[in-house]
Amino acid sequence: MTAIRHLSLGHACVDVYQGAVAALVPYFVAERAYTYAAASGVVLAASLLSSVVQPLFGALTDRWAMPWLLPLSTLTGGAGVALSGVTGSYGLTLAAVAVSGVGVAAYHPEAARAARAAAHGSHTAMGWFALGGNAGFAAAPLLVMAVVGMGGLHATPLLVAPALVGAALCAAAVRAAGTRGESGGTTAGSGRDDWSSFLRLSGAIVCRSVVFVGLSAFVSLYVRLRTEGGEAAGTAALCVLYAGGAFGTVLGSRLAERYGRLTVVRRSYVVTVAAVAGVVFVPGPGVHLCVGLASAGLYVPFSLHVTLGQDYLPTRVGTASGVTLGLTVSMGGLAAPAVGALADATSLQVALAPLIALPLLGRLLLCGLREPGPEGQVVPADSSSSSAA
Repeated sequence: MTAIRHLSLGHACVDVYQGAVAALVPYFVAERAYTYAAASGVVLAASLLSSVVQPLFGALTDRWAMPWLLPLSTLTGGAGVALSGVTGSYGLTLAAVAVSGVGVAAYHPEAARAARAAAHGSHTAMGWFALGGNAGFAAAPLLVMAVVGMGGLHATPLLVAPALVGAALCAAAVRAAGTRGESGGTTAGSGRDDWSSFLRLSGAIVCRSVVFVGLSAFVSLYVRLRTEGGEAAGTAALCVLYAGGAFGTVLGSRLAERYGRLTVVRRSYVVTVAAVAGVVFVPGPGVHLCVGLASAGLYVPFSLHVTLGQDYLPTRVGTASGVTLGLTVSMGGLAAPAVGALADATSLQVALAPLIALPLLGRLLLCGLREPGPEGQVVPADSSSSSAA
């Protein structure tokens, strides 16, 4: 479990930089007078290259062990965000966060392979690995507020600190894993790949991702406007969105061991529909409760997505990890400019309203999927593990 602990903590340090990009959006709006569309373009820049290169890194880790990639990608992710606030132009800002996105993309496939090997099939252990990433997301708004809120955007170089810690933790995780089998390259199984089920699962994750990225980019600004609570209220909402993920990830792995992964995933998507509707329409302080419920609904299936994807593609674990843990998550950033443009043309409430329908679409894509067994074999569904929500 030493390797899992180090990987989980390293995951936290890397995913700080995914959360930091969204947390920086209000400061770009305030200090540089970015429009909603321009601000969402920053989120897109962090996601676009990440989306392109993520499958490449997954395919590479299916063929070769690359444990050295873990500390290097962590440092790259931190360097991009650290430079984002000190650049002199919008284009350079986009380039800096794009570099950060590439670093994050490079990290996830190899780290997920190593975590799968160290977990020895345990959903709970994989849940702890995913929890690390969620903790990093949750810490990002507080870290950004402490650094940028006090020193302005020119203080962003201080945000490199988690990357330095994370690189050291990743190096320790590689040493703890000790063998090639636990750090990548030889963890693939020998079963049959079920591409049809994997692609449907991936489509559902994209729906989840668009909702999560849309809320991440704009919930802070939206809650500020809706509650008139200022910067503190907006930061609190973003922290709730991310921190609820820590609870949701642990809960999801526990529930999956009792009820089955697909049952838990399906019901989480249904809960998310109602929760996002609450975020958009519930007035006043009650919006924070809805943000928390939406966070739980979005995060309960998070680690389950990864293990399901790996089991649907047992001979391509790196590819499955890169897609479920990275590509489909990054794809949500591609929709952020559309949300921002609609907000500029109408209002943030109108722009966020379409997010309500996406978890329902994701739930429909999950219809008919069956639980993969050992070596990618599909096991018969029973009433306790695959009943529809």
